[in-house]
Amino acid sequence: MSSGSAAPRRGEKAQAAAVKPPMRDALVAAAFRLFLERGYEQTTVDDIVALAGVGRRSFFRYFPSKEDVVFPDHERCLADMTAFLAASGGEHEPVQRVCDAARLVLRMYAENPSFSVQRYRLTKKVPGLRAYELSVVWRYERALAEYLRGCFAGRRDGTLQADVIAAAVVAAHNNALRSWLRSDGKDDASAAVDHALGYVQARFGAASAPAADAQAEEDVVVLVSRRGAPLWRVVQEIESTLGRPGGGHENSPQ
Repeated sequence: MSSGSAAPRRGEKAQAAAVKPPMRDALVAAAFRLFLERGYEQTTVDDIVALAGVGRRSFFRYFPSKEDVVFPDHERCLADMTAFLAASGGEHEPVQRVCDAARLVLRMYAENPSFSVQRYRLTKKVPGLRAYELSVVWRYERALAEYLRGCFAGRRDGTLQADVIAAAVVAAHNNALRSWLRSDGKDDASAAVDHALGYVQARFGAASAPAADAQAEEDVVVLVSRRGAPLWRVVQEIESTLGRPGGGHENSPQ
């Protein structure tokens, strides 16, 4: 066999290897094909690896469970979010920062709209997947809350503010995201999420300002005085209420 005839075959093999999806992606593709054909509950890990042409050990090298193959990109996205928040500095306004962190999740979904829509439909049908998804969402919320707690440390109700704002960011993001998924990925996801997160910033952005706490801690004094009382008597009562001894007054009667 001449070297000239062998070279094209080597080139064909290299080309085939280049177009073949990585094993992790092949497992995800096989899993969703079977989920759509048979249903999630009726599909086993053995079915998935058989269709993908790999062994069970290869599956569990990438995914701890069948549920994880439905959400293959969330671990990466959570790591990206955590790193993004960890890189924050004093120049970053905290509420704006967690809103920007939430946009990383949107970017993950928007990278593959058809897959995201398929997953959304599947999750709606399978209660177990819905519960799994909620646990994933909680981990995002916890990452946001932990960052905000650090920003608000030592502030009055700082932990409460952090938890409430983190929950609001997640709720607003998910509201817009589900609206986009219900449109089969045809609407403008970025515009919807920007609008929803803008709603959160407008209502909670001021909570990140220390002045809000200082204002909340100001005392309010209400003084009731007799109508027609002389001004020196009113002043004397105010000073007495505030704990400031008035002493003598030039215009007060002796």
